[in-house]
Amino acid sequence: MTPRPLGPDRPTTTSPPHGPTQSPSPTPTLSPSPTQSPSQGPRAGTTSGAGAGAGAGAGTGARAWAELLRLPALFTVPGDALAGAATTGNRPNPRTLLAIASSLCLYEAGMALNDWADQAEDALDRPHRPLPSGRIRPRAALVAAGALTAAGLALAARAGRPALAVAAPLAATVWAYDLALKRTPAGPAAMATARGLDLLLGATATGGSARPALPSALTLATHTLAVTTVSSGETRGGSPLAPLAALATTGTLAWTLTRTPQAPGTAPSRYPAAAPSRHPAADTLRTVLAAAFVATSGRPLLHAALNPSPPLTQRAVGGGIRAMIPLQAALAARSGALASALLTAALAPAARRFARKVSVT
Repeated sequence: MTPRPLGPDRPTTTSPPHGPTQSPSPTPTLSPSPTQSPSQGPRAGTTSGAGAGAGAGAGTGARAWAELLRLPALFTVPGDALAGAATTGNRPNPRTLLAIASSLCLYEAGMALNDWADQAEDALDRPHRPLPSGRIRPRAALVAAGALTAAGLALAARAGRPALAVAAPLAATVWAYDLALKRTPAGPAAMATARGLDLLLGATATGGSARPALPSALTLATHTLAVTTVSSGETRGGSPLAPLAALATTGTLAWTLTRTPQAPGTAPSRYPAAAPSRHPAADTLRTVLAAAFVATSGRPLLHAALNPSPPLTQRAVGGGIRAMIPLQAALAARSGALASALLTAALAPAARRFARKVSVT
């Protein structure tokens, strides 16, 4: 579920691509907009006094949680379930909505747990983050991670046993990544696994089987693996090799999206368009979305390859996380689900807008 995709969208250690978000400490990045210092007086037009102070405190707390949970990165999550559902040949149904809700909870659990596990490192590299700055207590972040995980599993259970059978290892992967695997060679693979499982969650909730979604899950996991690997240089910079490899991966995946139609799912199809080859509109749409995927991810990766400094590397990770939206939409279009593809693509403008206010890494 980041660039910490589920649990990852802050992909590596920073300190995302599902929630890992999942990251890893990944999730591509724009620095948060400055906030008013406590030493400053009330802004013009506001009232002073206890009432104003209480309002300011409430606003500060809400922003701190928005930063901890990387709220803009949430827009990259629903497309996983929608792309997975599209591979089954069935329209999204109430169980698909439960899968989306489960994914959102597990993704945010990974975000909170990521910062809890990274307290010492963030105190040195990112002292402005909610935990090292003291705006959120570490215990509160850990409790939130546990509660969100429980909620995610409960929602998956409501979607059916097949969905729970995917959500359980997804939750385990998120926790294993944040607590043990993040700083090991297995970290990027764990993040990629989490994002792939998130897509399978949508497929199993909608159609009961993960098999038709395996090619799409592999595509999403491959992109997540590339972005998570790049995120290892978020705070200290690194070699241009990781951005170059991710750039090559982006181009290869885009070519695959435009050249390789996905076979219809094995479940009885209620979609009027299960085979892309029968619908020129689906072919055109997935080509446009594949181009958007390359544009969103490729340009910042090229900049990071030319100059692998921390700021440009963070932007590359952020771009890779946001690029998940057009990638998910292209996968849905490849399965013939035009409505799901358009709905997913419509989340991109909101993701860009909110990323200017709250960092996704």
